[in-house]
Amino acid sequence: MCPSKKTSVVSGFYKLPIEKRREFVAQFANLNEDDVKSFSSCLDLATADRMIENVLGTFEVPLGLAVNFLINNKDYIIPMATEESSVVAAASNAAKIARVKGGFSTTCSEPLMIGQLQLLHIKDVAAAAQKIMQHKKQLLTVANAQDKILVDFGGGAKDIEVRILESPLGHMIVTHLIVDVRDAMGANAVNTMCEALAPVLEEITGGIVRLKILSNLADKRLVKATAIFDKEKMGGDQVVDAFLESYVLASIDPYRAATHNKGIMNGIDALIIATGNDFRAIEAGAHAYAARNGQYTSLTQYHKNKDGDLVGKIELPMAVGVVGGAANMHPKAKLCRKILGVKTARELAEVVASLGLAQNFAALFALSTVGIQKGHMSLHAKNIAVMAGAQGDEIEKLADFLVHDGKVKLDYAKELLEKIRKKS
Repeated sequence: MCPSKKTSVVSGFYKLPIEKRREFVAQFANLNEDDVKSFSSCLDLATADRMIENVLGTFEVPLGLAVNFLINNKDYIIPMATEESSVVAAASNAAKIARVKGGFSTTCSEPLMIGQLQLLHIKDVAAAAQKIMQHKKQLLTVANAQDKILVDFGGGAKDIEVRILESPLGHMIVTHLIVDVRDAMGANAVNTMCEALAPVLEEITGGIVRLKILSNLADKRLVKATAIFDKEKMGGDQVVDAFLESYVLASIDPYRAATHNKGIMNGIDALIIATGNDFRAIEAGAHAYAARNGQYTSLTQYHKNKDGDLVGKIELPMAVGVVGGAANMHPKAKLCRKILGVKTARELAEVVASLGLAQNFAALFALSTVGIQKGHMSLHAKNIAVMAGAQGDEIEKLADFLVHDGKVKLDYAKELLEKIRKKS
């Protein structure tokens, strides 16, 4: 089923039975028989019990595949773990439109994370800040002694920054430890280094270190993705203009921006979860970055180019890892990384950003044309059909009637189901 040239373009993928979809991804990602079997397996209780406390069982969400993605001239099919209907299909359609003009292009900065140490009870904060910078070499040496393996891989503590902040407690010093975490998310490494530095900073300044922990506003670890969305595939100049008019509200109004950015995270979170990364950390960093200039705004930007096509851009912090944590413990997370074919945290970040841009484009495209509900209704109607008691072939048939009649409601579904059964 998968053509000789590896491509993520699949016509009518959603129409294929599940076994055929698995066959396609197995050929695309060179999965073995055990890999394919694991699609149907659940996280075993022994592993779950090692991951968190007080385990009772596991909670499954659907795992789907977004297709058609071309990122930096490489084809990807993207695993997405989400319970929200229309998200996977919308991302796939956006990728198909972006593909016409070359797909997604990305850039990614070095994997630098920030550890914060809060210093209190200092009489002369300016003098203390100066002392800290004078001991920079010593501080970096102490930090790097905590993780020699990371240093051997080219990472480790790289810099020290000092900030003086006003607060209800008076002036405090916040020291930033800048750490290159390589292919890890980095929380454990950074936190360990911060804890080791605390007594050294206290000795240097005479103050007391209270908080010593990583910051999830990873604004030194940014990823950017851009794409050109073909105006003809979108429906022409008027549709592009309608899209841009819709986008502007998110750029000026935090009430709209919150929903706009939630649409971005619909895609990003689904991939972050699928790869065993910390979606809460990514969410926190993204939303904080959206408000970095004093007003919460859109994480994406759009404009029209000289050809009339729509150009989309996204920039946000992306603290992801391909080593450590759940990424190496959860069997499905390992399988999803194999499907993606990513080898480094940088590459994963670039795929994540591209998916976020695609998801945002798809949502705005729907909102500015047919409205968001049309895409949601088909899958929602199937859910309502099941809730009404439909089984087997009845589900599809009842859902079609509900969408056609524009009444995707449980009471109406029950009424229709009764009529369908009386006729058959």
